[in-house]
Amino acid sequence: MRIIKEFTKKDIRISIFSWNNKYLLKYEQGMIEQTFKVNEMDILEESDLDVFFSDTFLEEIQKRFDEMHQSLRNQVENI
Repeated sequence: MRIIKEFTKKDIRISIFSWNNKYLLKYEQGMIEQTFKVNEMDILEESDLDVFFSDTFLEEIQKRFDEMHQSLRNQVENI
């Protein structure tokens, strides 16, 4: 697995990996993470991945993080 890029945007840690003819786009916030796999054949050049870091896409990621954080809190309360 090769690390392509790592950075933080809007309080979300973003890591891009190249592995097995796929790009892995990993988004992390606290104890939660989301990973998307994109076929390298669908991407002409690495700069095409920038669409996955747009404000609109990150808003969707954040909504999922909020739901995931709430689910985790609910389960931890039941321990």
